[in-house]
Amino acid sequence: MANIVLSGNTSGAITIAAPAEAGTNTLTLPATTGTMITSATAAADVPKPTALSTASGSAPSYSARAWVNFNGNGTVAIRGSGNISSITDNGTGDYTVNFTTAMSDSNYAVTVGYDASPSSDTRSTHTFDMYNFLTGSVRVLTSGASITAADFPYVFLAIFR
Repeated sequence: MANIVLSGNTSGAITIAAPAEAGTNTLTLPATTGTMITSATAAADVPKPTALSTASGSAPSYSARAWVNFNGNGTVAIRGSGNISSITDNGTGDYTVNFTTAMSDSNYAVTVGYDASPSSDTRSTHTFDMYNFLTGSVRVLTSGASITAADFPYVFLAIFR
């Protein structure tokens, strides 16, 4: 059986040779911080990462616990999301964002953005209020330039904990 040579864009390579003992189908490598998939391991069995690494510097990295991009006009519909089960339309500019997996507590941060186009007041000041920080959901209010409730074509949220 031929050897397999693995190499990357940095110097060095690893050669993987056939097992020395007939019938062995597991290759054991030295312990590393990564995950090894062998022919006997299904992709679904590979553990998911539990932490992010910081690309550079000593400050830790944090990922969003949930995010959503949704239509805020007419029929509310999720355009893209992570850990969001649904959006409840409570009325003009009033939405409840429901999490698929609840937060560990209600001490999380929410950042909100919007796309007002093709609204005629895209350069005006708009406000967003978040309240009812629950472990399973958060309520968001969007207001137009006159500080009255308003729907926007697209609303974006990211939740950090």
